[in-house]
Amino acid sequence: MNKYFDTFYDWWKNIDKSIFLIVTLFFTLGLFFSLVSTSIIASDKLNTNSYYFFIKHLIFVTIGILIILILSLLEQKILMRLSIFMFFITFTTLILVPIVGVEVKGSKRWLDFGMLPRFQPIETVKPFFVVIISLILSLEKKNLYFKYLLSTLILIPTIILLLSQPDLGQTLLISSVWLSIIFVSGVNLILFSFSLFLISFLTFFLIYLVPKFEYIKIRLMSFLDASGSNNYQADKASDAISSGGFFGKGIGEGTLNSRIPEAHTDYIMSVIAEEFGVIIVVGIIILYLIFSYRVIKKINLIDNQNCKLILVGCITILLIQTFIHIGVNIRMLPTTGMTMPFLSYGGSSIVGTSIIIGIILNLTKRKLF
Repeated sequence: MNKYFDTFYDWWKNIDKSIFLIVTLFFTLGLFFSLVSTSIIASDKLNTNSYYFFIKHLIFVTIGILIILILSLLEQKILMRLSIFMFFITFTTLILVPIVGVEVKGSKRWLDFGMLPRFQPIETVKPFFVVIISLILSLEKKNLYFKYLLSTLILIPTIILLLSQPDLGQTLLISSVWLSIIFVSGVNLILFSFSLFLISFLTFFLIYLVPKFEYIKIRLMSFLDASGSNNYQADKASDAISSGGFFGKGIGEGTLNSRIPEAHTDYIMSVIAEEFGVIIVVGIIILYLIFSYRVIKKINLIDNQNCKLILVGCITILLIQTFIHIGVNIRMLPTTGMTMPFLSYGGSSIVGTSIIIGIILNLTKRKLF
């Protein structure tokens, strides 16, 4: 018993407590917002226990916290080996999506294994993708261009599998994370610019010339044409933010959940703004910025190149997802279906975010034991 207590004490003594406490606060806020934003959906639309979604959210948050504790407790070498193994396991589940995946609203992005909850494999692939790309680019006595090519060979099949779903949002996220790690690793600027151009050209080609991605083009055109008929969800989200004002309508007084589907996932910030006001949203954004600052500050203090790259990749995932989610909610960006880290309802998102946080806490510890 004393051994476990000493291990936990050493863990608590060495982790970055500010990062851990901010993450705990985020999860607590996520649970609270899940409770107030899904009770009406459960009782009115599904005719079930009004705490149905909240209980599921609580279960996944509990699982997420356990994942954070386990990953942050591991020795760094064990974490790296486990991440390599888990990348191939999670990548295999991504391969299974086009074969046995569940189609929802025209997209096949989920796996359903009966008794197990339905999950989205890309959410668990992302953190381990960051680790394996960082490990490749940190290889010693290897030519930089060889490492660049090797990382590209990991990126391409991942993108192909995502595009087959289709999921252009996650494709762009993975590509952006890869580019950020490549850039920080010290790749030639000309080569980096070529990669950026290639990804941009491929995106344009897919959206405008491939029929399967016609829906992306429609969303872009709808976004540019504010008077279009395909802006229903975006319009209702904007109306919800406006009607909430500075201090909000109050708990349970919002109407966005009853107007658009999946508001508690894709439009959680609009739900929060409507019921609790813009002041709470601003507070949440400031909290995200403080969290990001703490992680970036740690990156500057770390000498290990591999750890630097992994932390850059992890914080890039969280920052881009946050930016896209908020941008969609305030109509700065077209609809993408991107969840808000920590706050949006969804088991896959919570588990994926927890893996990222576990890795961050592990690599930002004051010392390893």
